[in-house]
Amino acid sequence: MVLCTLSSVHAADATTPEQKLAALGVTLPPVPAAIANYVPAVRSEHLLFLAGQVAKGADGKIIAGKVGRDFTEAQGAEAARTCAIQLLAVLKAEVGDLAKVKRIVRVGGFVNCTADFTAQPKVVNGASDLLVAVFGDKGRHARAAVGVAALPAGAPVEIELVAEVAD
Repeated sequence: MVLCTLSSVHAADATTPEQKLAALGVTLPPVPAAIANYVPAVRSEHLLFLAGQVAKGADGKIIAGKVGRDFTEAQGAEAARTCAIQLLAVLKAEVGDLAKVKRIVRVGGFVNCTADFTAQPKVVNGASDLLVAVFGDKGRHARAAVGVAALPAGAPVEIELVAEVAD
């Protein structure tokens, strides 16, 4: 997972999304390569649909395990945050400047979890909280948080996103 440290500047004091990311100690990674037959993003008018991202560790390998068995709720939330960071890398690559994001419209969160795990919304908050920290009210979004039996490569979390962007 991508580890982030807080800088001396608070995200609330920063003005642009990139400055907010820097204030949070977040560096966007290279855009992850697709692991199957799809593209990372598709634009339709002002909507940008981003393919789901699974969390990768510092070594670039997909993190594997099941929330409720191999990962705690907090570790699952950190994996969801990492997915959101990867989504922001794709978003920036597509639009060139995160200030062009008019709104995060929707987030879909899938949690690979045990059958008795019911805190999927808290896990997906790892992604949602970061998006609100970076975009403020424009980062508030509609959302689904769903528990699933398995995800690609055994990932604990997959997050997808739809954003409204300027020309």
